[in-house]
Amino acid sequence: MHAKGETVRRDLPEMRTSLPGPLARAVIERDHAVLSPSYTRSYPLVAATAEGPIVEDVDGNRFLDFSAGIAVVSTGHCHPRVVAAIQKQAGRLIHMSGTDFYYQSMVTLAERLAATLPGPRRVYFGNSGAEAVEAAMKLARYATHRTKFIAFLGAFHGRTLGALSLTASKAVQRRGFGPLIPGVHHVPYPDMYRDGDRAASQSLEAIERLFHTVLPPEEVAAIFVEPVQGEGGYLVPPKGFLESLERIAKAHGILLVFDEVQCGMGRTGKLWAWQHSGVAPDILTTAKGIASGMPLSAMIARADLMQWKPGAHASTFGGNPVAIAAALETLDLLEESLIDNAARVGAYMMERLAGWPARIASVGDVRGVGLMLAIEIVRDRATRERAQDLRDAVVERAFERGLLVLGAGENSIRLCPPLIITREQADFAMDVLEEACTHVLG
Repeated sequence: MHAKGETVRRDLPEMRTSLPGPLARAVIERDHAVLSPSYTRSYPLVAATAEGPIVEDVDGNRFLDFSAGIAVVSTGHCHPRVVAAIQKQAGRLIHMSGTDFYYQSMVTLAERLAATLPGPRRVYFGNSGAEAVEAAMKLARYATHRTKFIAFLGAFHGRTLGALSLTASKAVQRRGFGPLIPGVHHVPYPDMYRDGDRAASQSLEAIERLFHTVLPPEEVAAIFVEPVQGEGGYLVPPKGFLESLERIAKAHGILLVFDEVQCGMGRTGKLWAWQHSGVAPDILTTAKGIASGMPLSAMIARADLMQWKPGAHASTFGGNPVAIAAALETLDLLEESLIDNAARVGAYMMERLAGWPARIASVGDVRGVGLMLAIEIVRDRATRERAQDLRDAVVERAFERGLLVLGAGENSIRLCPPLIITREQADFAMDVLEEACTHVLG
């Protein structure tokens, strides 16, 4: 509570009750009775309202959101320009189905997205990242007349059956759902912290071993890869890795598909993460940050590949005009300043994080690019043993101090705030995390 006349900072957290508060506890009890137990909740946040990077729960506690709704609200919660665009569109036309009729705004967004990649491109709109990945799988098979795929261990591409067949993040995501789509082979994703200079070569050699043993390359339709791996631990591949992957793909007529559902839309300090390497994909999938919280995804493919016939693939709600309006405003905001802000504030945060492995026990590694950063928690720095329990304790401690973060991979903490974040808010987050790490880890 605040004394009479005291100014309340609305851009930083404030705790009014113990966590969870009484209203939150009541909602959680009702939730457990009626909602799917398959949902994953890291801590008892019951969101009520949000603005910018601040989320307020039903008990009036305010939190600094360094998860951005799982990398979704790229322009912050309820950005006034995005809200205005949504309200204006909702008052004019909510739905007519862009797969059966035409929307001018759908054409406009497709033109803008297509122009961000080299060469003529065509765009398919869906509602989620998994839908974009499913569409990419289907198009790759259709265009190449091949049936097999290569993906990476640690990858998360979605939970629908096709996307799940590519996913290799957690066993629980696959357990009980087989058989999945056949012909998907997984290889290690480069992990610089654990494999050092051998990280890239081990992955590339694994692909070549597949080609020489169980997977004829002429049967492979596509290689699916995240330019920065998300759920696997926010792993940044070494320089030259994507270029080598491109050479392998081109040598065998294999399509290169970049999943930028999490790492795209300005998160890494460029619109697309692939732009850090210069290797453009044949097909790109994106979602999450594309519409600041509205359900929308896109698959952007070379025009010569997207030659399937009417009815071959479609979505009733994909490219909904309200979601499109939010995406157009989001893209404007990203291009005006937020991509640059992600690069600038992300670099500032990395400067602060850089010394943690040397002075905070059990912080094994810090890594990332732009506002896609990770802290890896280990049992012991010498052995690098993964410590999920310690990571979870740090996440819980941060929540109690008013900071929302999530895990990534087995034992890393992901930092993916809205791209509007300020240096002062970044400092608050770093202070809370440093205290949490010191408190939990010693």
